[in-house]
Amino acid sequence: MVQYKTRGVCSRAITFDVVDGKLTGVSFTGGCNGNTKGVAALVEGMPVEEVIRRLEGINCNGRGTSCPDQLAKALKAYQAEQ
Repeated sequence: MVQYKTRGVCSRAITFDVVDGKLTGVSFTGGCNGNTKGVAALVEGMPVEEVIRRLEGINCNGRGTSCPDQLAKALKAYQAEQ
């Protein structure tokens, strides 16, 4: 499992795993409970590249980022480490 500390959003961290190039076990700590659970459910089993493509750049209330965007950033950081 990977844990990513978020920046600029209500959630404090994102935990996830990647198995055979697909995202699994996504969990947000903090944030809007229903929304983060919804995002986690929607991306479950999706290829990492597809998640990044769909979520990168989503903005929440002018913050310049969002919980979905932070997930994309977490996945890019994960890829850079592999």
